[in-house]
Amino acid sequence: MPKRPAHSSIPAVRTTQTSEITTRASASSADSLTYDYDLIIIGCGVGGHGAALHAIEKGLRTCVLESDVVGGTCVNRGCVPSKALLAATGRVRDLRNKMHLASMGIRVGDVDFDVEGIRHHADQLVTTMRTNLSNSLESVGVDLLRGHGYFVDNHTITYELPDDKGGTITAKDIIICTGSVPAVPPGIQIDGKTVFSSDDALKMSWLPPWVAIIGSGYIGLEFADIYTALGSEVTFIEAVDKLMPAFDGDIARMANRLLIQPRHIDAHSGVFVTKVIPGIPNKVPVKLELTDAKTGEAVDTLEVDACLVATGRSPYTDGLNLDALNVGLAKGGAISVNDKMQVLAKDGSIVEGVWCIGDANARMMLAHAASAQGISAVENMTGNENVLNHLSVPAACFTHPEISFCGLTEEQARAEAEANGFSIAVSKTSYKANSKAQAENEADGMAKLIYRSDTGEILGVHIMGLHAADLIHEASNAIAANQTVADLKFNVHAHPTTSEVIDELIRNAKFTAPELAADDSSAHADAMAKKTFTH
Repeated sequence: MPKRPAHSSIPAVRTTQTSEITTRASASSADSLTYDYDLIIIGCGVGGHGAALHAIEKGLRTCVLESDVVGGTCVNRGCVPSKALLAATGRVRDLRNKMHLASMGIRVGDVDFDVEGIRHHADQLVTTMRTNLSNSLESVGVDLLRGHGYFVDNHTITYELPDDKGGTITAKDIIICTGSVPAVPPGIQIDGKTVFSSDDALKMSWLPPWVAIIGSGYIGLEFADIYTALGSEVTFIEAVDKLMPAFDGDIARMANRLLIQPRHIDAHSGVFVTKVIPGIPNKVPVKLELTDAKTGEAVDTLEVDACLVATGRSPYTDGLNLDALNVGLAKGGAISVNDKMQVLAKDGSIVEGVWCIGDANARMMLAHAASAQGISAVENMTGNENVLNHLSVPAACFTHPEISFCGLTEEQARAEAEANGFSIAVSKTSYKANSKAQAENEADGMAKLIYRSDTGEILGVHIMGLHAADLIHEASNAIAANQTVADLKFNVHAHPTTSEVIDELIRNAKFTAPELAADDSSAHADAMAKKTFTH
C-alpha cells in the first residue's frame, strides 16, 4: 500500500506480536502448524475488509496487513469523503434554488456556507467509517498488522515500517488488494494546491473561482457538481470527441442537458492536455496547453485558477516484490488474474496460493466490486467454485440528479449482438409519470433497459434521476441471479415510490420466446461474466 503521511486523528491499529502468532498456530490443527495463518490479506480497503469478514465466516484464521490506514482509497480519499462533500454542497444548491422551493410554497433568504465546515463534515465521516471498519474486523478475530508487505515466496510475507522492525508471516493463501493511485498523464505538474488529483481536491483547502477538470467520468462529474454548487466556474477538458464517453449515449445526452448546460459549464472535447503549469492560489493562474487529439497540433491555451486531474486511476503494486513470483502484469501495471481471482504468472499459469482483487487487477475499479471479488476469491480458496459476474456489479455517480447503471451500454450491447448473432431491444421510461418524483418536483430523469429480444436476458440497465443510485440494485441483482425480463414482471413495487420507474421499465419490455430464457440467457450470461468491462 502507498506510504502516506500519518494522521493524528487515526485510531491506533492493534499490532499482533510474532509470539502471539506462534502460540495461536501451536494450538491449532495439524495443517495450521505449517503456516501462521490460513489467509493473509495485503491491504485493508473495502475489498480487503469484505474478504476478511467472509474468510472468518468460512472459518479461516485471517490476518490483514496495512501500511497506511484502514479503509483504503474509498474510505479515506474516495467514495466516502466525496459523498460527504456532495451531500453538503447539494444542500447548498437546493437552498439556493429559490424558484424550485417557491414552486412548493417555500421562501428562503440568502444561503451562505463555510468551506471549513463542509471539509470538517467530510473529515468526521472518514474518521467514523475508518473506526467502524477497524472495530468490525477486530470484533470477529481478524489480526490487523501494520507494515508495508512484500513477497518472499507465494506463502511468505515480510512486512516493515520505517519506525518498526516488522516481521515475517506465512499463510496458505495470500490476497493482494493494494488498490490504486490517481493516474496523471505526462506533461502535467501536480503541486497539490492549484493542480491536483481527486486525493487533494477532497481536502477542500480553498475554493478556486474557476476550475478546469481534465476528464469527464465519475470523478470529474461529481467534482463539477461540488464546485458549481459553491459558485465556482467549471471547464471540462475531454480527450474523446464527446463528454462522458463511457456512459450510455442516452444518459450522456440527458446528463449534458441536466448537469452541464444549465450550470454554464464550458467544455473542450477531442483535445489532450499536453502541458500544465501550476500557479499560486488567488495570485498566479494555472496554464494549460491543449492539443488536438487527432492531429497533434496545438489548438488552445487556457488560464484558470485551478486544475483537477480526473483521468482515472492506476493499479498500485509497487514494493510487493512480484518478480519473486514471476507475476504477469497487464496493461497499466494491473496484476493478471483468472476468473476466480487467482494470480497468473507471465506464462499464464496459476501462481499457487496467491490471489488479487480490486483496483490492483483493474477488472472493475469500484470499491464494492473489490469486496465482491474478495468474497469470490475466499469461496474459491475454500473449495466452492465461484465466478463473479461483473455485469451484475452496479455503478453510481452521485451528481444531482444521480446516475446509475449495470451491465452493457446500448452501444456495447449492439456490438455484442452483432458479433454473436442475436438481436436486442430497448425499453425506456421517464420520471415524468412518477408521482413520487413529481411530489418532490424532481421529475427530470429517465431509465432504460437493454435486453435480448428473443430470450429476455437483461444486458444492461441505466438510470438518471431521483434516487437512481438506490434503484439500480433491483436490476443488478436480477442480472446476478440470471433473471429475465419475464421474471421481473412479477415484482411488486410500493406506491408511490421512485421504484415504480423500474416497474414501468419492465412492463414496457417485450420479447418473443420466454420459454428459451432459462437456458440461452444463462449460457450467454456465463460467457459475458468472464469478460473485463470498463465503466
